[in-house]
Amino acid sequence: MRLDNKVAVITGGTGGMGLATTRRFLDAGARVVLADIDADGALVAGDLRRDGGDAMFVQADVTSPPDVRRLMAEAHSWGGQIDVLFNNAGIGPPTDLTVTEIAEEAWNQILAVNLTGVFLCCKYGIPYLVDRGGGSVVNTASIAGLRANTALPSTAYTVSKAGVIALTRQCAVDYAAAHVRVNAVCPGPIDTAIIAPYMTDPVVRDRFNSKVPLGRIGQPTDVASLVLFLASDESSWITGSAMVIDGGITAG
Repeated sequence: MRLDNKVAVITGGTGGMGLATTRRFLDAGARVVLADIDADGALVAGDLRRDGGDAMFVQADVTSPPDVRRLMAEAHSWGGQIDVLFNNAGIGPPTDLTVTEIAEEAWNQILAVNLTGVFLCCKYGIPYLVDRGGGSVVNTASIAGLRANTALPSTAYTVSKAGVIALTRQCAVDYAAAHVRVNAVCPGPIDTAIIAPYMTDPVVRDRFNSKVPLGRIGQPTDVASLVLFLASDESSWITGSAMVIDGGITAG
């Protein structure tokens, strides 16, 4: 039970990598607060409880400071502590285009969710970890934050994920003395709703598949395993890292 007696908050926790990680955390003994903007997340939490998981749902918009403050306060009230933050909520809409084509509204929306949302969760969540005497923060970045995306135009997504990596490193340094570790995961293409619209295009799908040396796009459970490691005490001397999980894409 690698997360026994720990309470975790997972944003974007009702689908994709968030839900896979929620299940992995529950199996590892954690109590989990899953947050999402969609109220249907309550049904997901109910299903998890019926399966024996100790889970609670909080509806929250990560771009809203009052919502994020409430999320962290409700999580702490329910669990009595917060030990792990998995700041995972993010978007990658088809409205993300080249810098001359993307609308300002799309730019602002993507940056608000992908970068400001992580900032707010760190801002209002880390103090609870500090009060606890330490803990682990895992932020979802992307290999797009390390290199330009050549598969399709994604200006705002690329910039937002680079920002998440920079924020992760700064927080790691700022809170190391408080025993709060802060790391980022940098997935390649993962079989989630974010890339589903693109994969319907055979040309784009071939681009994705041809770039993966291991021969397949990733599954949410692949990322969940890495997040579990970073959340657990097994990674107690790892902080400030941006860990790539991409099937070998960036190695070539």
